[in-house]
Amino acid sequence: MPEPASPDSHWRLVGARHCLDFVNTVGGRVSPRGSKPRPDFADQITRDDLPDYESLLRWSGFASLVAPSEAARLRDQARRSGPAASRVLRRAWRLREALYRIGKALVEGWPTPAADLEVLDREVREARQRQRLVARPRRLETEWISDGEPRLDQMLWPIALSAAALFGSDDVAQMKQCGGTACGWLFVDTTRNHSRQWCEMADCGNLAKVRRFRHRRRAKRR
Repeated sequence: MPEPASPDSHWRLVGARHCLDFVNTVGGRVSPRGSKPRPDFADQITRDDLPDYESLLRWSGFASLVAPSEAARLRDQARRSGPAASRVLRRAWRLREALYRIGKALVEGWPTPAADLEVLDREVREARQRQRLVARPRRLETEWISDGEPRLDQMLWPIALSAAALFGSDDVAQMKQCGGTACGWLFVDTTRNHSRQWCEMADCGNLAKVRRFRHRRRAKRR
């Protein structure tokens, strides 16, 4: 089994928000062949980079959502309670796809899918029940409520709250979808002139440049 701190070679934190980095834990998304973009879309995943609870837990550490000491406790609990960990994994998949469809609908200006909004709302309410206000010098802060036992689903809480904060803010106007073929990753464009087109220039951006170069060469030959 991989060490908790070792990231998967496919993982990237390019979304600028926890919720979008979570959405991007797939190899890519493609529309069914012959279909046209539409509000009731069902894009297909080309590779799932969170195939099991262990991967979800390691990614949560990679994204700084779970501390290493807490990850070790969650790992032990998951081993003792396999069915419960599997249920959390299914919830994570369901939340991830709901966030993707909501995000894409917002990018495209489509109606927000009601069923996906319900999924997110349920996870947000669960997360908020796990928070409380505490007094700090000159301000109040929120902290997670601990009952002494680690919760297998605790990495989903900051993801859901991140989505609620992003989708309800002005920053949603700068949310984009990577223009790479069969990519589909989402990100917030934080560049000064808001001209970002790709999840990563070194990845999808360079591939697009190569495709354009080959297209020009073929055009010249013809």
